[in-house]
Amino acid sequence: MKNKKFILKVLFFLVIVGIVILSALVCYAYFSPKINVKKSNQMYIYDNNNKLIYTGSTTKKWADIKNISNNVLNAFIASEDKNFYKHKGFDVFRIMKALFINGKSGKIVQGASTISQQYIKNLYLDFDKTWSRKLEEAVLTLNLEMHYDKEEILEGYLNTINYGQGNYGIEDAANYYFNKSAKDLNLDEAIILAAIPKNPSKFNPVTNLKNTKKRGKYIASKMLEQGYITDKDYKNLFKNDIQIYGKRTSNNLNTLMYYQDEVIKELENIEEIPSSLAKTGNLKIYTNLNMDVQTTLENSINSYMLDDETEVAAMVINPQDGSIIALSGGRDYQNSQFNRATQAKRQVGSTMKPILYYAALENGLTAATTFRSQKTSFVFSNNEIYNPQNYNNIYGNQNITMAAAIAYSDNIYAIKTHMFLGNDTLVKEAQKMGIKAKLQNNVSLPLGTNEISMSDFANAYTTLASGGYKRNLHYINKVESDDGATLYEYKNYNNLLLDPNCVYILNELLTSTYNSNFINYNKPTALSVQNQISHKYALKSGSTGNDYWTIGYNKNVLTLVWNGNDKGGDLNSKYSRISKNIWASTSEKVLENLKEDSWYEVPKNIVAVPLNPITGEYDENSKTLFYFINGTQPTY
Repeated sequence: MKNKKFILKVLFFLVIVGIVILSALVCYAYFSPKINVKKSNQMYIYDNNNKLIYTGSTTKKWADIKNISNNVLNAFIASEDKNFYKHKGFDVFRIMKALFINGKSGKIVQGASTISQQYIKNLYLDFDKTWSRKLEEAVLTLNLEMHYDKEEILEGYLNTINYGQGNYGIEDAANYYFNKSAKDLNLDEAIILAAIPKNPSKFNPVTNLKNTKKRGKYIASKMLEQGYITDKDYKNLFKNDIQIYGKRTSNNLNTLMYYQDEVIKELENIEEIPSSLAKTGNLKIYTNLNMDVQTTLENSINSYMLDDETEVAAMVINPQDGSIIALSGGRDYQNSQFNRATQAKRQVGSTMKPILYYAALENGLTAATTFRSQKTSFVFSNNEIYNPQNYNNIYGNQNITMAAAIAYSDNIYAIKTHMFLGNDTLVKEAQKMGIKAKLQNNVSLPLGTNEISMSDFANAYTTLASGGYKRNLHYINKVESDDGATLYEYKNYNNLLLDPNCVYILNELLTSTYNSNFINYNKPTALSVQNQISHKYALKSGSTGNDYWTIGYNKNVLTLVWNGNDKGGDLNSKYSRISKNIWASTSEKVLENLKEDSWYEVPKNIVAVPLNPITGEYDENSKTLFYFINGTQPTY
């Protein structure tokens, strides 16, 4: 009996405490300033010409509730919050039901957030499940309910939801998916849009209409239960073909969202901007995106890629400051949001060799250093035998220069150089240039057998393209608050990592890959683009059987292109040329209106000597100049 009285007293005490806390929250919310919902959670992204190219986390096309189809309103209320017009921000019975079901199952299988709560999360909060965050959510939800009527809340909610494919807000979503206004959406279309926010990737009607319809059927069943539609409406749902438009009237590039995704990721990692503000603040983000180059990149991809499942990734970078001016993570963002430029790790093939040859130059070898190009078996102390091969088994069967080895991408020369330097030299050099991937210290490393992401690999190439300086690759140039205050601005700095003399020599050596003077027992690997380029580039291609790479640069542009299949497998050999064509057309676009010379200034300590391009013998009539640090040039 005493225990029962004690329990009742405890329960009574908890009820009183709960009432006091709730009353305090209500009073605080009531007397707090009215939150400005239309100015919250806005994010504007601009290109490098300060032109608005994207509005995220809210929509610039704010739709008045009177201009939103009743089909939309009913679909969302039925599926998300059937008691929306009855509660004051929190559905107590729904919360109790969810607690019971989740407790019984031992895991979270049902949520209880109301539309008001979801709206607050969209506007102001991240999704941390801490008690402080829950308390903040409760206060803001009460504030919302105290100062706005239900129609205003529902209107704001529908205008801030993520509908996938970069569409935030019902009007943008209606325009994008159905090429019509939100007020003109029929029942089928409204239910399709209501299905997306649950999981914008899984229920993407552009790529997975079947999944979206399945979710839509569930929403329709809720609408039927609650009297929003009739049995006839439910039975006739999706009987007619649904035409998905899937386009934008402006900035309608299939690859543009890859860039925008990376901007958001970078924003969330800028220390000067709190994570909560990065996710929910009113921000103006000024990026390095060059829309002309992005358009050219996409057009090149569409023009050159074959009608198959082969994918593409590309990055265009300004080596002078590390700004990323264009990006493609795949052929079409609508079909796959996986960014192959930043998320995929692939073998890089012979594009690893320039790092090796820089290390060789830094350790005393020269452009005219020769090794014998012939079929070779390398035998190690543990009797392990390594038998690398040149492409198509073509060998000079003679001593060839480093310049010729680069022109032909001679694997035997590369392995001999690697072994001469010591296996750990290449690993250390790659790390010094900025590669973060853990590289295996093995004999085949110069042939690109390690897997590296393009964005990671670009760190090393940016160091070479900059003349030896460390550059931080970045998408964002500046971030401002909605009142114009600068919150963050990128600052470039000149931290010299490499020997400028060796970098210059390497960059000159990499022009041999498309130099017809090197046509001999073999042909330069990038000779096919010689007539497509009007500027001088350091250029290297690479292949692995499953991958084709083309990477080229000068002081004003660095472009990386990859082709391959997501699941591996052999590629059509045409992609060897396709990757080069995409690279050439895109790089040339960057330099289209450039008035100054795009090549590097010759360092004072560098001398040029005319040599035979293959043997390295002195030839005063040779059209091929070899570059040396003064004092290391051969004497004849």
